[in-house]
Amino acid sequence: MNTDALEAAFFDAERRVLEIQAKLHRWAVDDPHRRFDDLYNLVADPAFLLVAWFRVRSNKGARTAGVDGMTAHAVRLWQQDCVLLEQVRAELKAREFRPMPVRAVDIPKTKGKVRRLGIPTVRDRVVQAVLKLVLEPIFEADFRSCSYGFRPNRRAQDAVTETWHLASNSYEWIVEGDIEACFDRIDHTALMDRVRHRIADKRVLSLIKAFLKAGILGKDGQIWSGDTGTPQGGILSPLLANVALSVLDEHFDQYTISTVERAKRRRHGLANYRLVRYADDFVIMVSGNRAQAEALLPEVAEVLAPMGLRLSAEKTMITHIDEGLDFLGWRIRRHRKRGTVARYVYTYPSKKALRAIMTKVKVACLQNVNESLADLLHRLNPMLRGWTAYFRPGVSNVTFEYLRSYVWRRVMRWIRKKHRRINWEKLRRRYCTVSNDRWWPADGDVILFNPASVSTTRYRYRGTKIPSPWPAGA
Repeated sequence: MNTDALEAAFFDAERRVLEIQAKLHRWAVDDPHRRFDDLYNLVADPAFLLVAWFRVRSNKGARTAGVDGMTAHAVRLWQQDCVLLEQVRAELKAREFRPMPVRAVDIPKTKGKVRRLGIPTVRDRVVQAVLKLVLEPIFEADFRSCSYGFRPNRRAQDAVTETWHLASNSYEWIVEGDIEACFDRIDHTALMDRVRHRIADKRVLSLIKAFLKAGILGKDGQIWSGDTGTPQGGILSPLLANVALSVLDEHFDQYTISTVERAKRRRHGLANYRLVRYADDFVIMVSGNRAQAEALLPEVAEVLAPMGLRLSAEKTMITHIDEGLDFLGWRIRRHRKRGTVARYVYTYPSKKALRAIMTKVKVACLQNVNESLADLLHRLNPMLRGWTAYFRPGVSNVTFEYLRSYVWRRVMRWIRKKHRRINWEKLRRRYCTVSNDRWWPADGDVILFNPASVSTTRYRYRGTKIPSPWPAGA
């Protein structure tokens, strides 16, 4: 099958997959206790495999190889798409598919720590993507509205806006929760027990377990595996992590009560609680006092313990909204509005997030000065656009102006380093060619992105009205 035929087949396959997903989701919503059998046929279905492959090859990691050295980009470049899908389908139908170990990649974190990612092979990514297509509509029926991470139609801004909304409405004490090495410590037995609440097909369960037990290939060539963890980097890992962490959502769902019941609890001296979770990052908003917030810590630890998880004593803390908290890159804090005595809750980029983008700009500008300015701008502009787009719905004008000044200084220093013998007048004539700003760097048609040009806005609070990707009438 040539590329054009594959593209045409994809649209038909995507429509079929969406129809089946809508049915699975509807059945799961209608019967909360239903266990789904005979799902393995969908895992080996050509339409599901084709949609999974298109998602794998369009992913940012398409040029990253697993332990076999093959990349999705190379498969597409050599037009081996159909060969790959036929091999994977044949192995699945014969029940001979065996996942390979993931390749370990260490990502540096702050304070000298590292985050270990596991990069699966291309064929394993396709099967994980198929499993996600089949399982996600079923488990989405059970996930609570307080969970926002790695879920369809939900984003980090929803979690931040929910936190802002609650903090503006009497939830002034916050438990900032941090789960220690969450993805590395999820207990396989406990996780599979939760999966079995919904999935009865033993073939699908065996396939999920095989991915959990596949192991990690370290840089020393040793393969290590255990009874805990779902490696970050896999397509299926975020869904499985949400299945495990939904124990927290279910526990705090008991506090999602009506306005009258909340007022009744407050009159009796009891606190009200609301959980806001984005993957393994969560905050518990408390409408009460500090002592009631502190009493939550052993309660949360008891809920997480059966899943093999525990809170980080170093990072878990209790703060008041007047002191502020950092959540998902944002600083959320209540303070007095300038020129008035009124106090409001504001959201703006955290200092840690600002330092991160400044470090990226600095590293990019310390690299090879033998390249053209256009090449440098092609690397800087996407990261600046992405960062400002994420922080646009907030009080970010001052931060954007500061970032603009910093980027300008770094780029102009790079230009001066590249042309040491040219004075400022000649450099400006050569590189500052923007008509409305004769000091702003550009190289021909490539202009340095100006962070201060981004206008801020207010993100619309959606609450529980976030639409499902599988409409009821589908």
